[in-house]
Amino acid sequence: MSETVYPTQEIGSLARPRWQLEGVRGTPWDDAARGEFVRWDDAIGFAGGLPEARSAVVARRETALGPETVRDLGSLFGLRFLESVGLDRVYDGEARRVEMYESPVRRISGFRFQGHVRSFDAKYYRKAAVVERVGLDRPLHLEEFEFVRRHARAEVKIPITGPYTLADWSYDQYYLARQPGWKGPAARRAAKREFVVDLAARVLRPTIRALVDHGCRVIQIDEPAGGTHPEETDLLVEGFNAATDGIDAEFSMHVCFSDYSALLPGLLEAKRCGQWAWEFANRDGDGADGYEVLRALREYPDRRTIGLGVLDVHRDAIETADQVAERIARAARYLGDPSRLWVNPDCGLRTRTLEVARAKLEAMVAGTRLARAALTSPRR
Repeated sequence: MSETVYPTQEIGSLARPRWQLEGVRGTPWDDAARGEFVRWDDAIGFAGGLPEARSAVVARRETALGPETVRDLGSLFGLRFLESVGLDRVYDGEARRVEMYESPVRRISGFRFQGHVRSFDAKYYRKAAVVERVGLDRPLHLEEFEFVRRHARAEVKIPITGPYTLADWSYDQYYLARQPGWKGPAARRAAKREFVVDLAARVLRPTIRALVDHGCRVIQIDEPAGGTHPEETDLLVEGFNAATDGIDAEFSMHVCFSDYSALLPGLLEAKRCGQWAWEFANRDGDGADGYEVLRALREYPDRRTIGLGVLDVHRDAIETADQVAERIARAARYLGDPSRLWVNPDCGLRTRTLEVARAKLEAMVAGTRLARAALTSPRR
């Protein structure tokens, strides 16, 4: 835990650079991709960890790098991108993951991909059906974490897609079939519960345990589906508890774009969750107060920290430092305890260009400094 008031952190994925997309495909980079690589390397020095690879790019021999080296470069890019703006906790922008659902499902036995579906932000991902009991041959994300840990300069926090979201975003052709009789609401709920708990116990828990055994201390469980079915908050919590059972680490739960008051008080039963990472800025403005929901937490004896979303990740407009500072101060008043706040974007910045994402993060860090100064300066 950082001792800095209002520590800052990343909260999700970044857009892939053009050179990474072309490099993974193995095609020659065009001038735009090569220029982008050199420009960002000059700005943040990400390729210094792989100097031979940088030399190959400069010499226009990038096709000799191979997809895995390009992924390493992509990871270094995301890591330095986030570190360079001054964040206290970072990852690599999920540089090696195709998508937060598809990437883990590729490694989980029992699934069969069915085709592409459209997500809320006009992107597409491959949706799978579970056709037999889920299982895992090797823990998820272990290699990518070890690479990030070797190269990180700031504290590392790894994001992992949670069991409730993996189940909710999948077709169920196995667990529901195991339910006897009519497949009505009661049977569907029982099947979903079994699916969530199996994912938690047979996939997520061995993954988390392996990560912790390899030195990981901070883990963010991403549950974007958690806010879409508030009547299933107990399933969300049961999955979280089963995934983290008996493991000594610092856990947060990221639930984005939700009516959080509808998830309370059930959400508070997530036993090992030390932080709620939530979205606020997206609904703040035009007469609406996106942070007032924090008042609801004061009704409960809950002292967990809040990952405070202060950047709207769905608009290109760049927040000002003053705007960020005001949001932090307002949230602190509603919560009643500034020491419980971490500062982050609402969600991942993958839908924004890298230039917009960097400008937003720079404003976030600058605004956080203003908020810290206002908090610690003597009152007149």
